[in-house]
Amino acid sequence: MTARVLVVDDIIANVKLLGARLTAEYFDVLSASSGQQALDICARERVDVVLLDAMMPGMDGFEVCRRLKADPHTHHLPVIMVTALDQPSDRIQGLEAGADDFLTKPVDDIALVTRVKNLARLKMLTDEMAMRAVTSRQLGVSDDEALARVMGDEGGRIMVVDDHPRSSVRLVEALGKGYDTVAERDVTSALTRLAEDSFDVVLVSLSLMTADGLRLCSQIRSLESTRHLPIVIMVEPGDEARLMRGLDMGINDYVMRPIERHELLARVKTQAKRKRHSDFLRNRLEETVEQSITDSLTGLHNRRYLEGHLRTLVNQSMQQGRSLSVLIADIDHFKQVNDSFGHDVGDMVLREFSQRFRRNTRGIDLAGRLGGEEFVIIMPDTDIERASQVAERLRACVAADEFSVQGGKRIKVTASVGVATLERAEDTPDVLLKRADRGLYAAKRAGRNRVEAEAA
Repeated sequence: MTARVLVVDDIIANVKLLGARLTAEYFDVLSASSGQQALDICARERVDVVLLDAMMPGMDGFEVCRRLKADPHTHHLPVIMVTALDQPSDRIQGLEAGADDFLTKPVDDIALVTRVKNLARLKMLTDEMAMRAVTSRQLGVSDDEALARVMGDEGGRIMVVDDHPRSSVRLVEALGKGYDTVAERDVTSALTRLAEDSFDVVLVSLSLMTADGLRLCSQIRSLESTRHLPIVIMVEPGDEARLMRGLDMGINDYVMRPIERHELLARVKTQAKRKRHSDFLRNRLEETVEQSITDSLTGLHNRRYLEGHLRTLVNQSMQQGRSLSVLIADIDHFKQVNDSFGHDVGDMVLREFSQRFRRNTRGIDLAGRLGGEEFVIIMPDTDIERASQVAERLRACVAADEFSVQGGKRIKVTASVGVATLERAEDTPDVLLKRADRGLYAAKRAGRNRVEAEAA
């Protein structure tokens, strides 16, 4: 992946070394030698991740981090603090300043690339959500509350998979204040629970006594329900070979033992936030797709989807020599409903009609709204006789009970229905719909509230 990384350090040799490592991984690297210069660059240029040395003369890294997090324009810019190995207090101070992650000197190459990639991906997700928020506001739709909840630092559900009792207890205690944390010692139980319940992050030990932690990670990645679940592995010093295998299979992050609490919290916080961001965008995408194929008033499929689906079914039916029928139903005298009671009542009638329409649609059929007061059912593997029976059942269901609308009023509603079926090799979706439409108008001419089947 590519991202713009700002390396901030007053020692030029450190800037060059970190820059070279990142450039080798195809990151676009910017540099700054002072805190003020870093703030100026962030204010005028696009930056995806800031790699910030904690100790600098004048304005130190902690103050730079505080200012970045206090500015609305850079508040969501990920910051990695580079601290001295023997100064754990720097991590606490960095957390208080708003740092997203830590690296210790001398900086390990694997840790550097992993942390930068993780936060660069998080920044991309954050930018995408911010862009969608702006678009929603321009369209008059507010997602502010949902976005604020997702982009905040609220906790989540964490699973710890570790069969060392004391280690497992310490991890649960470390995470327990900010997260709903559960521990599993058995990998089979862990996998079952992950598949059935909702979790934001799973921590897996690679030094399990009774199982292979990497195999569990592979199984988590292979299941549909856990494919997008962030995985953080816990690695023993000197086990870099298995660490690299884990990263190759898609592990999101790692922590080295002995595990330092603040480092663990930083890793889990990043992955939990990334999971919330990804889920939010995925759900919005699904909603967008659903909206593009659904009629907003009735909840039935819209004309665009119906026509595309009908084309597919016609081709399949022709190739396989199977029956396919269509019915078109139209509410009788619907204009009089709107003129007499208003469009609000008209919409209520359309919604109630669509509910009755749906109740009389079989599982294999597809129901939708063509537009206005016209509705359609596409019926695979259905000949004209069976389609006419479905149409008559629908007509009777509409006419049997009055429609309840505003103010306790009840309105008598009926529908006319036209039915057609595939009959010739040259029949197309348009021909089939026009034939059903002719049947509908024949029902209208014959007095309405009836079903007419139209042959070729």
